[in-house]
Amino acid sequence: MIQPEQANEISASHISAEMRALPRIGRILIEDGAINLAQLHEALHKQTANSERLLLGEVLLQMKLIDSTTMLKAVARGLDMVFIAEPSIEADTGVMKLLPEAVRREHRIVPLRREQDTLIVATADPQNDHVRELAQRECGMRVRFVASPGDQLDAMLADFGNDGATQEKAQEIMNEMLDKSPDSNFTLQEKQIDEMMGGTDSDDMGPVVKLVNFAICSAVEEGASDIHIEPDDGNMRVRFRIDGVLSQRMSPPWRMNAAISSRIKIMAHMDISERRIPQDGEISVRVNGRPIDLRVSTLPGKFGEKIVMRIVDSSGAQLGLEKLGFRPAMLDKFQKVIQQPYGIILVTGPTGSGKSTTLYSVLNNFDRTSINVSTVEDPVESNIEGVHQAQINPKAGFTFAGALRSLLRQDPDVIMVGEIRDSETAQIAVQAALTGHVVLSTLHTNDAPSAITRLGNLGVENFLIAASLRGVLAQRLVRRVCSSCAVATELNESQKTSMGIYAYQSGTPMKGMGCRKCRETGLKGRLGLYELMVPDEKMNDLLCGTCDPALIRNHLREQGFESLWDDGMKKVLDGMTIPEEVHDACRH
Repeated sequence: MIQPEQANEISASHISAEMRALPRIGRILIEDGAINLAQLHEALHKQTANSERLLLGEVLLQMKLIDSTTMLKAVARGLDMVFIAEPSIEADTGVMKLLPEAVRREHRIVPLRREQDTLIVATADPQNDHVRELAQRECGMRVRFVASPGDQLDAMLADFGNDGATQEKAQEIMNEMLDKSPDSNFTLQEKQIDEMMGGTDSDDMGPVVKLVNFAICSAVEEGASDIHIEPDDGNMRVRFRIDGVLSQRMSPPWRMNAAISSRIKIMAHMDISERRIPQDGEISVRVNGRPIDLRVSTLPGKFGEKIVMRIVDSSGAQLGLEKLGFRPAMLDKFQKVIQQPYGIILVTGPTGSGKSTTLYSVLNNFDRTSINVSTVEDPVESNIEGVHQAQINPKAGFTFAGALRSLLRQDPDVIMVGEIRDSETAQIAVQAALTGHVVLSTLHTNDAPSAITRLGNLGVENFLIAASLRGVLAQRLVRRVCSSCAVATELNESQKTSMGIYAYQSGTPMKGMGCRKCRETGLKGRLGLYELMVPDEKMNDLLCGTCDPALIRNHLREQGFESLWDDGMKKVLDGMTIPEEVHDACRH
């Protein structure tokens, strides 16, 4: 008779034998607690039944039992390979150039450091011996792979575009700073202020000054719209927003945080002793002979103050409407709207959608020598010749409504109000439009028809909206296909499905192959997506009646109204952008 102790031994032996018969990757995932035995058997059954001959890991991913990082960890463990979750922390920028940029990007590998005659390289495909051999031939030394998540590697490859020139130069400046004071915590002392405010000769400038100046110059040269300086737990990062996308450029040590923050505050005429409350300021500099304004904002946080600098190129001539991305038919229609002798014209969209650029372009369209054009803004983002521009100052009681009321006594022909935020401003703007003025302004709405509802919420009567509104332009920004590396392409099945009827219309879709000018992204610069609502007689009747948004939208559809998505799909067919950009923009 078998005793209970013997039964347990037999049971354990049976389970151990069963486990040994399983694929190694499955055993590792079970041991790590990622899946259980029943789930593994189900995956093995699906793998056998599937005609596509998928790997076990691919089946588990399809079943959503694990994610790609968990799978990669298990593969690394099976290969006795190190797994590094955040390779950027361990990266030595000096070894990046040991592998050509083309090899790094094509095979998604990133050199991390050098250990004697061995180069440590992070990869998301640790079993690819062909890539390892290629890397060894390219660098002329032994290569040892470590496993890292693909999204982490993609971010590093983007950050080190153009052979990491920005990061390497910043590192050089930071090394100089550390060499001069290796044990310092970089707290700003009174005697350091004179050095930071010193002359323009780079040999006479302190390392903090050099680093801040270099960050600003690099951002301007790369066409960034914002600089983000963000302290975290034990580290810092400096990111640039280029074409609407943030990417990391520098990683100063956290102990430099106070000195960098103080330098920027001094430049922006802020209080360097105040770190408990948010502050705002402005910096005016010249980069390559061009005057550049920076709107600076600080925000206290757990690990220090975050600083964001919005870059405004004061010298840049305003774009003409034809350069913003309007298709010819839409541009002709909009030109007719802004040529109306009076009425209110609104531009809508979320923050950062290019509304101010559009309004400045409209103002440039007027003959400013024969008419009086004035603006009320917060802030004045660019100087326009022949236009009187007023910046509001709420602390002094100079608000949009007050400024607009005073402006109407200045005999204006065209008035631009930066934004209609409150009921009083909305009422005055509508009254100005009804008394013979052209009024331009912005609203924060998702689409053009929603502007009517928003004006109603601000207390404007329906009949006044019908009498004053001449047009509403809604817009978004998407990235352009890089003109330097664009090639004609065939839409894949996923893109065709997402494009609907537009997938079967004639056109020449393009994609960027990736080059230095676009930092290997295939996308460079931005253009607008637009929808234009021009009220007609029937729509004004609807406004004066029930003002039902559903009836208004139905009427617009009957009139062939083109939405932002329609405009975007047509620009995909024209080779100007890609479907993914349009979908991302139209989701907001």
